[in-house]
Amino acid sequence: MITKLFRRLRANREGSSTVEFVLIFPGFLALFLVAYESGLMMVRNVLLERGVDLSVRDLRLAGSAAPNFDQLKANICRDSMVIQDEDCDDVIQLQLEPVDTTAWTTLDDNVRCIDQENTINPLDETTFTGGGSNQLMMVRVCALYQPMFKPTGWGMQMPQADDQGNYALVITSAFVNEPTD
Repeated sequence: MITKLFRRLRANREGSSTVEFVLIFPGFLALFLVAYESGLMMVRNVLLERGVDLSVRDLRLAGSAAPNFDQLKANICRDSMVIQDEDCDDVIQLQLEPVDTTAWTTLDDNVRCIDQENTINPLDETTFTGGGSNQLMMVRVCALYQPMFKPTGWGMQMPQADDQGNYALVITSAFVNEPTD
């Protein structure tokens, strides 16, 4: 009786494409979500790098009228086009330091990003030194973003910058201040 039932079910071909769809579709969906998340991360990275480059160009050419910390941060947010102006202080952290050309010391390896758990971000952790004429400068910007599809494999494997699951995009650039003569 039971063997007869199994033979009949095995011979029935109705719904076989549904089974294939159910088995294959989650893989295609995961692949699509991973591609979308990585593409979005790359777009954010390129636009943030564009914003830093444009703002650093203005800083380099400004001379004595160089923007201060808040103005440079606002310029980066404006030029990057991926950070809303009202969220700028909550998203990016900025470091600007001169390079000691005798020892060739650059920015330290400790990347400072915004701690979004604390409402106060002390500025003493951030170094912002405008430098002098013809001085080699390093600027580093760290921006935190929340992955859109965290449950996907790609979202879980992204390097996490904080306890909230945000990933950090770090842009580093070097420039030489224009002479003031």
